[in-house]
Amino acid sequence: MGFKIGIIVNGLSEKVPEGATLEDLVKLFNELDPDLIVEHNGRFIYPHEYGSTSVSENDRVEFINPNLGG
Repeated sequence: MGFKIGIIVNGLSEKVPEGATLEDLVKLFNELDPDLIVEHNGRFIYPHEYGSTSVSENDRVEFINPNLGG
């Protein structure tokens, strides 16, 4: 994972390691909510799939924290 690729995370441009998985991104962005919801290119991803779902250049990832309240 030496090269960086550009993706969109929660609407912001980010550079992440090439070959990163959603599991890697959860750790990288310090998403600690146990009820975290992750969308990859508009598709809900189950937690057991985080480690096997890689991101590519220009992908969109959304981290949704349902416990933030409001």
